[in-house]
Amino acid sequence: MRGREDEWTGLMRSAMAGDDAAYHRLLRAVTPVLRAAARRGLARAGQPPDQAEDIVQEILLAVHLKRHTWDSEAPFAPWLFAIGRNKLIDSLRRRGRRVFVNIDDFAETLPGEAPEETASAGEVAAQLNTLPQRQRDVLQSIAVESASIKDTAAKFSMSEGAVRVALHRGLAALTTKLRDQ
Repeated sequence: MRGREDEWTGLMRSAMAGDDAAYHRLLRAVTPVLRAAARRGLARAGQPPDQAEDIVQEILLAVHLKRHTWDSEAPFAPWLFAIGRNKLIDSLRRRGRRVFVNIDDFAETLPGEAPEETASAGEVAAQLNTLPQRQRDVLQSIAVESASIKDTAAKFSMSEGAVRVALHRGLAALTTKLRDQ
């Protein structure tokens, strides 16, 4: 452990002196250690370990943005792990006190939603024929033929507002009739 810490400190000193290769080697070296620490911290808090990667990214970003605050006379690892601890705490605070339960474990025992009852095409067509002609024409044009409000208005020599009113009234009437069945 001491050798690794000394290596990290040396790499960070080189990185601070402008050695980009040393900085990349440092980040590659610390990432697996940070990932394992984040997973352990999440597990201790009763949280799923799948959030560890986000925490690692936050730590690495903080190291990059705050590297100028590191004292080059001090060892690097304690500074790094302080950032890591703080980012883990921040993440846990954002998540709140939630207990993670994988729903896949209960998928077969949970009841599914009841399917909504739908009317058959024949029922809809029969009720559509009971609507006033103008509402029926507008519904047919827009809902069945997928015409726009503008095209429907031109087709039936109506204003766009009148088409919207006929559409709304026709849908409301049709919904009421189908619900009452």
